[in-house]
Amino acid sequence: METTYPYQSDQDQGQLTTGLLAALTTSGYPGEPPLLEELGINFKHISSKTLAVLNFRSSKNLSEETLQDADLAGPLIFCLLFGTFLLLSGKTHFGYIYGVALFGTTTLHWLFKLMSNNNNDVANGGLDFLRTASVIGYCLLPLVILSGLAVLVSLDNTLGYVLSVFTVFWCTFASSGFFVRVLSLSNARPLVAYPLAMFYSVFALMAIFVEKTS
Repeated sequence: METTYPYQSDQDQGQLTTGLLAALTTSGYPGEPPLLEELGINFKHISSKTLAVLNFRSSKNLSEETLQDADLAGPLIFCLLFGTFLLLSGKTHFGYIYGVALFGTTTLHWLFKLMSNNNNDVANGGLDFLRTASVIGYCLLPLVILSGLAVLVSLDNTLGYVLSVFTVFWCTFASSGFFVRVLSLSNARPLVAYPLAMFYSVFALMAIFVEKTS
């Protein structure tokens, strides 16, 4: 008589495949969610948020599930890319990047919590620290592009200043759109955008004005 297990349904009574190839894959029991999804990494949400920033759509066309997903995979990748591009242009400032990011994210989080006029309970759509860090990190992408451009050409000139102003506006526009929707604020986008613009301006200064190491 075949023995069944509690985690197996009537239709899914399969077994794990064996062998070296199976050990190197993420396959599991039938109906089991993928390993990356269990770890909180959803590539569909990452691509949706990234395209929302790149297309100037902010959060308008994002689903509520995607908007509430406080994943940090994308932001960490963007921070690493930003630091790597600065390193390639002769600037070793990984410590400054993470220091400014941590201090700025903490400050902005508490500021937006004070500005929020909705229930701060996360389960009811409130704002938590991870969600703040996720939004700020995704909207750093335009500055990553700027730092990549700085590897190829010098931005310490009029063209670089114009591009930096445009990039800061781009980051501010995208991030303020996210926060206005998350916080359910109306007619308050300029107030949300002002501290965000100050925050992203620091990263723009790193990409342009910081002296290169010898």
